Amino acid sequence: MPISDNLKDHILDSIGEGVFTVDKDFRINFFNKSAERITGKSRDEVMGHFCKNVFRSEVCFTDCPIAIVLKTKKIIYDFENKIQCKAGNMKPIKLNAAVLYNENDEPTGGIVSFRDLSELETIGMNLQNETNFHGLIGHSKQMKDIFQLIEEIAETDAPVFVQGESGTGKELVANAIQKLSTRNKNSYIKINCSVFPQNLLASELFGHVKGAFTDAVKDRIGRFELADQGTIFLDEVAEMPLQMQIQLLRVLQEGTFERVGESVTRTSSVRVIAATNIDIKDALKNGKFREDLFYRLNVIPIEIPPLRKRKEDIVPLARHFLSKFSLYYKKQILEIEEEALNVLLNYSWPGNIRELENVIEYAFVRTTKRDVIEKSKLPPNVVEAASNGTITSNTKQFFSDSSARVELLAALEKFHWNKTHVAKELKIGRTTLWRQMKQFGLTK
Repeated sequence: MPISDNLKDHILDSIGEGVFTVDKDFRINFFNKSAERITGKSRDEVMGHFCKNVFRSEVCFTDCPIAIVLKTKKIIYDFENKIQCKAGNMKPIKLNAAVLYNENDEPTGGIVSFRDLSELETIGMNLQNETNFHGLIGHSKQMKDIFQLIEEIAETDAPVFVQGESGTGKELVANAIQKLSTRNKNSYIKINCSVFPQNLLASELFGHVKGAFTDAVKDRIGRFELADQGTIFLDEVAEMPLQMQIQLLRVLQEGTFERVGESVTRTSSVRVIAATNIDIKDALKNGKFREDLFYRLNVIPIEIPPLRKRKEDIVPLARHFLSKFSLYYKKQILEIEEEALNVLLNYSWPGNIRELENVIEYAFVRTTKRDVIEKSKLPPNVVEAASNGTITSNTKQFFSDSSARVELLAALEKFHWNKTHVAKELKIGRTTLWRQMKQFGLTK
């Protein structure tokens, strides 16, 4: 039985994210309650108005997300932006955008969902003392080596190439490099190179002049001009079209470029941080990524290991997410029972840190009667997959140095690094505990 329009509206009104829809003329025809709460604007105030005049974002007049999905036929995820609220302040948001179609598969408008990032920024400040390294969390040797490398290279202008599976935290690594750099007071521009087709990506990166193409109604500067004297983060750079790779190579080599439709050569001094989640060796072998561009970007390579290869980071990450959601949902849950921890440690985490965060949030919102996460509150597929693994569910057994380190770190985190309580829990002396902490690189 089809869902009625009233029920659809009720469902959209009940969710925590702001949601609005527009017709084919970009006039707002739905505005949910969370959108009212985030913007301070009532539904009656915005209905029938052009969305760009309601939100007054710079992006609305240059890179309208709905216009982009119409052209690219791709849904936009996690697009960072700022919108104007009723009080006149600009509020940071992260949005998703998609096109709406009728039964004949004809576009009839668009739908945008958005989340208020100002609350998350406040939470981030409150969690600052818990973060290990400028927003990155990890006690594993691999991550400590990355932290040291970031400190060593942050003050240079050398290009950095970050590789790692989806969800490992490549953008966080880029953020940490930028925070520590000598350019940290200047512009920091991010762009996902996989979102735009070649003609639009050229405009995004280098700008265009009026009349350069059909929708070029006025001159527009690109991301490299905006980032002049600052830093630009090119996410998913290996998915960039080959012709664009040539243009990017020129900017890296000479610091020069032209806007689309213009012959004037412009310059820009930019520190480039690039990232990809694809197998770069295969991309080079198959001719999908230029070798000369790779070597130009790969001056300082950083490879982030997947979470399954650094399981000692699972416990501190999980506890960090608990602290985050305790602030966000305004309820206190700061512990994870041992059986639940066993599941987290035995799961392979194909989605890496992003999946771990989602799992912790899932368990957090399901936990209502206790102040500790139980195994029964974890997603069933995670519990089942962990139980089918080859690692025993008893983390008290020392199978190898790796598992011993995981156990020791779990105990340290459990007792907030109180060595007396940890030694008692593990039934060892404080001297032995200190020796093991030093052996596994867990001294603070």
